[in-house]
Amino acid sequence: MNSWQRDFGWEIPGGRRVGGSLRVPGDKSISHRAAILASLAAGRSHLHGFLTGEDTVNTARAMAALGARITGLSTPEMEIEGVGAAGLTTPRHDLDMGNAGTGIRLLTGVVAGQQVACSLTGDASLCSRPMGRILKPLRAMGARIEAEGAGDRAPLVVRPAGLTGIDYPSPIASAQVKSCVLLAGLGAHGRTAVHEPAPSRDHTERILPAFGVGVERLADGAAITGGQRLTPCDLTIPGDLSSAAFFLVAAALSAGSTLTVVGVGVNPTRTGILDCLRAMGARVERVAERQEGGEPVADLVVTGGDLTGIEIGGTLMVRAIDEFPILAVAACFAAGDTTFRDAAELRMKESDRIRAMAAALRAIGGEVEELPDGMIVHGQPLLPGGQIDSHGDHRVAMALAIAACRCTGPLAIRDTACVDTSFPGFLRLLAEATG
Repeated sequence: MNSWQRDFGWEIPGGRRVGGSLRVPGDKSISHRAAILASLAAGRSHLHGFLTGEDTVNTARAMAALGARITGLSTPEMEIEGVGAAGLTTPRHDLDMGNAGTGIRLLTGVVAGQQVACSLTGDASLCSRPMGRILKPLRAMGARIEAEGAGDRAPLVVRPAGLTGIDYPSPIASAQVKSCVLLAGLGAHGRTAVHEPAPSRDHTERILPAFGVGVERLADGAAITGGQRLTPCDLTIPGDLSSAAFFLVAAALSAGSTLTVVGVGVNPTRTGILDCLRAMGARVERVAERQEGGEPVADLVVTGGDLTGIEIGGTLMVRAIDEFPILAVAACFAAGDTTFRDAAELRMKESDRIRAMAAALRAIGGEVEELPDGMIVHGQPLLPGGQIDSHGDHRVAMALAIAACRCTGPLAIRDTACVDTSFPGFLRLLAEATG
């Protein structure tokens, strides 16, 4: 057990500095998609660097329950014998997705057009999240899906159906909605197109060609033609930029320190965190740039310094939406005010992330004004530390651990078991990075 682990959660010493070189686990978003597509391919795929967090492993387990044969489940080196795009079979039990919001939404799209019957469920947090945003387009395609939870919430009961492609104007920019509809389009008759009001992550569009599927890139989205055959592949999953973000901010907050994070995915739809840190005054460099599995990858070098508050909204907020908690921590120690806007969807994550972060930062001495779609953070040089609650949200817990770098006293964080859903080994890596 790490010396910072306690019965209630974590107790992180204040005043830590980050430096040196480290590698973070594989990208969560890509790991979900890789497990699904390898299972739909006709033959054996090898996945390298698969994230072994609970969320992604639950997705892989669900694909195994649907008929895929998986070797090395729960390990970074996974081998999947796929059953073909139309080869899924009805599972013998409910598909328990745990806390995996991406997993349940993508998998619902996959099974919607298959000749299988299944129920997708999860923990209390997952079953509290609305699923109407994916059910509307899927039902328009002909899917037979019943939401047993109030307000179109899980459990979701899916029955065999034949789907027809649609031209769907999504009211929100959401990679989960877009990917769900495109994956349903794989099993639909004709062409399926998704149009978005702003660009969202394009991991699905990038990984599908690796499995032999043609994707049509549109000015405002993407389209796919049903009935395509997926071919197996050998895929390397890059390090997760959202996981690296915690350490990048820790280094940015440590004046004069330099940290290198090796082999990180730098997909342009995900690099809002890097643009934010640069705008705040941190020095961020990319070195050894290359391509892996259709994704751009680089080593990231961050040199810390004095940060200044900025405004984060619009498309920049879309590109940094998952990094909101750690950016809020950076804002706490940046000179002046930092304003976050256009982030209302964060109220429907594992927790209400806006409210959870505002409450946590105030608890350790931060000055925060909560907004309907974000917050205003008034920066201070240091905070005293204290006791806070993650509200069962993995990103909130990890962001608060980084806040300890600029606290004069220890920071106690309750309810941290949730971190294993996305970043197993986070606490160990933080301890190593801070010496």
